[in-house]
Amino acid sequence: MDPISALKMVATQSMGSFSPASAQNAAASVAKSIPQAELQQLNPANSDNPLQGASAISSGSGAGFENMLGGFVNDVAQKQAAAGTAVTGLLSGKNVSLHQAMISMEEANVSFQMMVEVRNRLLDGYQELMRMQV
Repeated sequence: MDPISALKMVATQSMGSFSPASAQNAAASVAKSIPQAELQQLNPANSDNPLQGASAISSGSGAGFENMLGGFVNDVAQKQAAAGTAVTGLLSGKNVSLHQAMISMEEANVSFQMMVEVRNRLLDGYQELMRMQV
C-alpha cells in the first residue's frame, strides 16, 4: 500500500471524527509501506555513527559552515536566474507556460526570503556574542 492510498483510507474512515489515534494509525501504515532500504538511503548518517554529518561540518575550522552557506547562496542565485529565464521566455513568446514562470518566481522569492532570514539570525547571534561580557 502506498502512502497516498493509506492516507485516503484513513481520511475516509474518520471523516467526521479526527483523533490523535487515527493520525498515529495513518503514520504507522505509511511508515510500514516505505521499504527499509529507502529509509536507510535517506539518512546519510547511518546508525553506525550518528554524528557523522555533524563532524563533517564541524571539522576544518569553519570550512564546512562556509561551504554550506556558499552552497545555499548559490542555490538562491540559481533559482533567481531560472526565474529570470522563465519570465524572459514568457515575455518573448517562447514555449514557457505562465504557471511555470509563476512557480519559478515564487520559488526564487521564498528562497531569497529564507536567505535574508538566515542572515538576520546570524547577525543577531553575532551581536549577542559581542554584547557578552568576558
